[in-house]
Amino acid sequence: MSNRFVLNETSYHGKGAIENILPELNARGFKKAFVCTDPDLVKFGVSQKVTDLLEKGSFPYELYTEIKANPTIENVQTGVASFKASGADCIVAIGGGSSMDTAKAIGIIITNTEFEDVRSLEGVAPTKNPCVPIIAVPTTAGTAAEVTINYVITDVEKNRKFVCVDVHDIPVVAVVDPDMMATMPKGLTAATGMDALTHAIEGYITKGAWELSDMFHLKAIEIISRSLRGAVANTDEGRADMALGQYVAGMGFSNVGLGIVHSMAHPLGALYDTPHGVANAILLPTIMEYNAECTGEKYREIARAMGVKGVDDMTQEEYRRAACDAVKQLSADVGIPADLKDIVKAEDIPFLAQSAFDDACRPGNPKDTSVEEITELYKKLI
Repeated sequence: MSNRFVLNETSYHGKGAIENILPELNARGFKKAFVCTDPDLVKFGVSQKVTDLLEKGSFPYELYTEIKANPTIENVQTGVASFKASGADCIVAIGGGSSMDTAKAIGIIITNTEFEDVRSLEGVAPTKNPCVPIIAVPTTAGTAAEVTINYVITDVEKNRKFVCVDVHDIPVVAVVDPDMMATMPKGLTAATGMDALTHAIEGYITKGAWELSDMFHLKAIEIISRSLRGAVANTDEGRADMALGQYVAGMGFSNVGLGIVHSMAHPLGALYDTPHGVANAILLPTIMEYNAECTGEKYREIARAMGVKGVDDMTQEEYRRAACDAVKQLSADVGIPADLKDIVKAEDIPFLAQSAFDDACRPGNPKDTSVEEITELYKKLI
């Protein structure tokens, strides 16, 4: 059996990395950019940091901002029409997962017109052509969409999110500049940071994990665990480390998959518009406890990466508990709620559980599960 690994052609990291956007556009021969970003980033001047560089370099662009926090089929359809009308030949995606996921879906449909029905992209769609070239500029330290082959779209009519996995959607260039993340409010920093930790932990224990992906995930757990509190406090070091940590996690999980933390978080976002990182953070410790029996010695290494001392002298039960407790403590320290009581309605649990079971991330979970077991996991948190 062989293992595939897909990464960006090029990535830039560190303060001032956005200065490389215009040279990359010019070097690749592009003539006009379709800039995908959400309206709040325009309102608060964050995306302007990039568009000012384009204007200074006299590089034409068209701005597209019809993007929701949980991007919808309609956002993609409107974006496809706008791209066609723009005359652009590349996409610059500025934002969190919402902007980059929308950009990926638009870019795929433009070059693979037989997938014009957005729902047809669910799962592993057999597209033939690389999407419109994307330069991705994250403004949150969490989703790592700038280095993944995944994107998630919300089907409003059916109250569900669907996951799309496609090697043709990965951005050609990732520009990871912590200065683009400096204006994130504390709550968003915490939520997206816990999303990144969830990527790293789920990617480390998923059925598809192997030595190369383990290397990325363990390093990501270490970086995120030491830096998230500082990032929430808006320290320069914390921001810079989180920008790197979430990207390293993305390098791993994009190639090996996730598990039922994400499966259970997706319907919460679709039904209640719960921020994805918040949903993941609340679910993660409980699902870690549920999965522990199927993870061998991996929780010892998770605990070690999170800074727990003396793990080599612990029993298996002790280091598994230590790993779960370290995640709970980090989540509490950055202000994440401890349960779903203020989010989930009991009468919705059957729908949530079935949606989670049907989610594309579920098969990667280290422990085989059922609708009934997922139902009990939701109930445990309300």
